[in-house]
Amino acid sequence: MSFSFSVVVCLTAEEAHENGIIPTSSPQYSSVSPTYPPLSEEEPFSTYFEEKVPIPEGGDEMGFSFRKLWAFTGPGFLMSIAYLDPGNIESDLQSGAIAKFKLLWVLLGSTIIGLLLQRLAARLGVVTGMHLAEVCNRYYPTVPRIILWLMVELAIVGSDMQEVIGCAIAFSLLSAGRIPLWAGVLITIFDTFVFLFLDKYGLRKLEAFFGFLITVMAVTFGYEYVVVHPNQGELLKGMFLPYCKDCGPVQLEQAVGIVGAVIMPHNIYLHSALVKSRQIDRTNKKEVKEANKYFFIESTIALTVSFLINVFVVAVFAEAFYDRRNIDVCNQSGSPHSDLFPRNNGTLEVDIYKGGVVLGCYFGPAALYIWAVGILAAGQSSTMTGTYSGQFVMEGFLNLRWSRFARVLLTRSIAITPTLLVAIFQDVHHLTGMNDFLNVLQSMQLPFALIPILTFTSMSTLMSEFVNAVVWKIGGGIVILVVCAINMYFVVVYVTTLNNTLLYVLTALLSIAYLCFVAYLVSEFLNKCDIDNIQMMLYLNRFNIFIFLVSCINPHITPEAMTSTVRIG
Repeated sequence: MSFSFSVVVCLTAEEAHENGIIPTSSPQYSSVSPTYPPLSEEEPFSTYFEEKVPIPEGGDEMGFSFRKLWAFTGPGFLMSIAYLDPGNIESDLQSGAIAKFKLLWVLLGSTIIGLLLQRLAARLGVVTGMHLAEVCNRYYPTVPRIILWLMVELAIVGSDMQEVIGCAIAFSLLSAGRIPLWAGVLITIFDTFVFLFLDKYGLRKLEAFFGFLITVMAVTFGYEYVVVHPNQGELLKGMFLPYCKDCGPVQLEQAVGIVGAVIMPHNIYLHSALVKSRQIDRTNKKEVKEANKYFFIESTIALTVSFLINVFVVAVFAEAFYDRRNIDVCNQSGSPHSDLFPRNNGTLEVDIYKGGVVLGCYFGPAALYIWAVGILAAGQSSTMTGTYSGQFVMEGFLNLRWSRFARVLLTRSIAITPTLLVAIFQDVHHLTGMNDFLNVLQSMQLPFALIPILTFTSMSTLMSEFVNAVVWKIGGGIVILVVCAINMYFVVVYVTTLNNTLLYVLTALLSIAYLCFVAYLVSEFLNKCDIDNIQMMLYLNRFNIFIFLVSCINPHITPEAMTSTVRIG
């Protein structure tokens, strides 16, 4: 089978046996049985975790077992930390300060979309026994695979910078400015190395530590929520009524920023790897199905917790600081932070650092320190999971078999240099511009996680009977299209604010290359997946525009050629 852009039909397992593509001795639910490239006979090399958590037998006569749910609990909560990193917290507080409660429904919708995408990631890891980067390594040619790896690494570096800087800001707040930004970065890098080796004492202890950090965030941000006591009616209205009255371009840009901050590309790679830490017999259909069920339940609980924590932050700044003026903030005589805010009637603009200062001015020093502890927990936990993401991505795409310490050192070092440079040359009071740039950088990388995960979970030769249903293929494609379109809008808005012709030209050239690679990934999706039912629906509903667009991507894909590939079965 070639890597051309022509449309082919993936065979079912039974058809593949008949055609001699898959040996009949292959177990139906083995790690994978791809048609190309050929797999080695050995098991995929181990992930970062050196142990697997056993799953208790029995106890599910009623269709559900709390003992089994507890055994599966862990990967979803580690994954959910990406929804609570300092970039998300900053997006939350700006959302509240700019639009009050009016954009909570965007946060809710983004979290639900994120849950559906994480479901695909978990299913890929459970069914195949490989994480997304490993599957990409086996199915994409060398050059696209290297480009894909570089794009994902960019996303990880951007996220890592936000997380490390968030920790450094927390240290600065806790020390009343005595610890400079660069020193906070060094402290964060050092203690991340220390905490990462907790799994040497047991994987469950490591997961418990992450659970502790999430609890710290819930308690600290929950405390701020109780102190501010926001209007519950307005909060629920903003959460469930998808409408933004009197909203303008600023609120729209913030809504787009929420989507970009919540759905992060490297988190898809992370979650598909974390589920490999459970002992699952992939030759047993019942165990695979059970694992998919419990991982989805656990992910739902974890993202519900993360959503509530995000709501706490939005509500605090919505109730206390919406439509506030600079002149009203920290204007007490002798305030050490009075120079942060100009003495004018301009609308208050806050970030993680200024947000903590403002809370301290309004509700006392205790509020500032509690906020800083929450930010520290968010930054520290997300920095650790970011390192895991880098580990999985690098070992998967490059098939690295280095020692444990060497892998951690390399993945951690990739983000150290740019982060330190920012910490040395950037003022802690003026980091909002950098945060916006990093959000744009990560937004642009989304297709490089979303398209591959939809592609591989839609391959019957890879997923067997756990392949995505037609509804998931169509719905997933639409969701990915919408998310990518929203984030591209965010990128365009950001670039147009720079007012630099040279940057416009450079952006245009990069955009052409970017869109060409995205088109390639879409074409590979059409090549590798069961698209027959989708095609039939397209013809029945006369979606000729779609066919025209596909033909534009590859002239060899004509409506006649597509019709000839339709298989009714």
